[in-house]
Amino acid sequence: MTTVSSPIAGRAIGLAAVPDPVFSGAMVGPGTAIDPVREPHAAVSPVDGVIVSLHPHAFVVVDSEGHGVLTHLGIDTVQLNGEGFELLVNKGDNVQRGQDIVRWNPVAVEEAGKSPVCPVVALEATAESLADVVEDGDVKAGDALFSWQ
Repeated sequence: MTTVSSPIAGRAIGLAAVPDPVFSGAMVGPGTAIDPVREPHAAVSPVDGVIVSLHPHAFVVVDSEGHGVLTHLGIDTVQLNGEGFELLVNKGDNVQRGQDIVRWNPVAVEEAGKSPVCPVVALEATAESLADVVEDGDVKAGDALFSWQ
């Protein structure tokens, strides 16, 4: 079983509250979402594993069980072309839970007209394979968001 922890501090709101139909409809996969604290900070790895996909606005870490976890920093933030995001690791790097991956500023995302809400998604999973999904309340980076069987 894999415990997926929060990559950022903020308020858990659940995927259904994400202002994007692909995420809110769990088309990418099940999980939850965080409305981040409004200050510059680094998003951290939600699991121990390997960075298999890395973009300024999103990253995927695959753990030793083959579970891929997507962290998406804001909605439609790909349109910012990396502006306001700083990559702190490289694709292929081994990372530890809690290690800084991308530095970003949710305030700048909002000022650019985008939502800073961050989906955290279990890729190629079913809703039934997740347990203890946190969908409300304040979370700190590193707090458990869900367990993956």
